[in-house]
Amino acid sequence: MAGRLITLEGGEGVGKSTQARLLCDWLSGQGTSAVATREPGGTPGAEAIRGLLLGGSEDRWSVTTEALLVAAARSDHVERLIRPALAAGKWVICDRFLDSTLAYQGGEGGLSDDVLLNLHDIASGGLRPDLTLVLTLDAEESARRAAARDGGRPDRFGARDAAFHRRIDAAFQARLKAEPVRCRQVDASGSAEEVTGRIRALVAPLLQ
Repeated sequence: MAGRLITLEGGEGVGKSTQARLLCDWLSGQGTSAVATREPGGTPGAEAIRGLLLGGSEDRWSVTTEALLVAAARSDHVERLIRPALAAGKWVICDRFLDSTLAYQGGEGGLSDDVLLNLHDIASGGLRPDLTLVLTLDAEESARRAAARDGGRPDRFGARDAAFHRRIDAAFQARLKAEPVRCRQVDASGSAEEVTGRIRALVAPLLQ
């Protein structure tokens, strides 16, 4: 069976990393080999770029520079990890991918979708997810979770004000409307197990 690319998207603190790991565990239990990864990052080169993107002051990079750094990290990630895994029949569960670029550097940053999609296609060879799960959560709860996760040391994006995070949430809602077949909304409230159940219900049809 061919490998699948499943991406988890959403704002800060919605539980993407936890759910990526739990989804991999569940798939393994179904007899499907799966690997969890993240963006920016996933390979040594891409992780080095992640440090550049997330560290430093909020105004360290312009939005154009951010987009180029994301594309460079994605190129290495896709070439060295994602495509080889898919070719081997593995499922790849990725914490952030294309839609985060469209939300952060596009909807919030102001770069056009055409520019960002062109960059993505150059970086990834035109790779698109088979399914994108957009986790959504009440703003106050997501902020609380993010603060607990970061231990008082948020990155360049996490440190931005509430208005920024509301705009990111709106950008992800726009992604859900733009591609309603590929992008599916997941209520991220409740326990991790409850969220996992919602995710499994959306992923299970791909196993058939």
